[in-house]
Amino acid sequence: MRIAVAMSGGVDSSVAALILLREGHDVVGLTMTLGDLVGGNAESAGGAEPDQPSDGWGESAAKVAEFLGVEHHTVDLGAVFEESVISYLVAEYASGRTPNPCVICNRLIKFGHLLDEARKLGAEFLATGHHARIIRDDGGGTPRLAMGRDPSKDQSYFLHRLTGRQLGATLMPVGEFMKDDVRAIARDAGLPAATARESADICFLSGRPLSAFLLEHAPNGMHAGPIEDADGRILGEHKGIASYTIGQRGGLGLSRPRPAYVVEIVPERNAVVVGDDEDLYCDTLQASELNWPSGAPPARFRTRAKIRYASQPTACDVVFDGDEITVRFDEPQRAITPGQFIVLYDDDIVLGGGVIDRAVR
Repeated sequence: MRIAVAMSGGVDSSVAALILLREGHDVVGLTMTLGDLVGGNAESAGGAEPDQPSDGWGESAAKVAEFLGVEHHTVDLGAVFEESVISYLVAEYASGRTPNPCVICNRLIKFGHLLDEARKLGAEFLATGHHARIIRDDGGGTPRLAMGRDPSKDQSYFLHRLTGRQLGATLMPVGEFMKDDVRAIARDAGLPAATARESADICFLSGRPLSAFLLEHAPNGMHAGPIEDADGRILGEHKGIASYTIGQRGGLGLSRPRPAYVVEIVPERNAVVVGDDEDLYCDTLQASELNWPSGAPPARFRTRAKIRYASQPTACDVVFDGDEITVRFDEPQRAITPGQFIVLYDDDIVLGGGVIDRAVR
């Protein structure tokens, strides 16, 4: 079977390619680049993995492909990336919300345009280095997305907006392994990516500060305005609402007897509202732009949910209200953030999720 592997040159996608080769498949490497979109630093991870080789993704992916003896192709997706991912990120920050570009990139770019490129190469599947799993029932039916075996590296949160069609055309070989085991496989095979460093940076920033990027791309969200308390008293001045997120403590420049945290961003008044840590807790939220990879659940159900990538799934009740859901948690959640995604889980299976619109206090 011919399978295209989205290769970044990092350890996860490299091991994914190695596993598929050992299974006897016809493997071809495929790397996404962004042209000169971001200051001339052209390369971005085709596999969305956190391990970044120091000499650039495109060059490193080519080295891995040569080591494995597989053909390798690059595709410049800079234009569509700017049109979809960058425009989304800029609009969200300018509106006082906190976006997650990786979620959008996976849905539209990596499992959209990159999957199309894989098809052009004659591949039946696109494989990636994601730490997640795709469950395929023996009797057919829609594939289901599941958490990776390593809970500390699970990336299913970033993949919850994939469709059933996209899941059906995708393989995630390393999702069955712990990260230490992935590195051990790479070391034993002598892969060039075995010691690639791990990074949590936004890939297209290429080390550039987010504030500098926003000043260039989202100037409307970078105008100074008031920092207020809950009663509307002005306590200071912020540098632009795009520089702040719910729960933020640092960078406020306030003289206050107790720590201040951002509890609300009001774009209509270009205002940042601060309060105490206890003001950040809330047990209910509303979300929209819903996606259910394996089919919509009942109108009312009980499950677990994550309100950000690094949080733990927490028990909650979910109720549909038209095209939105209201989620009530058993325990108050800290810093529910508009623009981030809520992802719902049934044990380790991803039911789906949506964009957080508001915390309901």
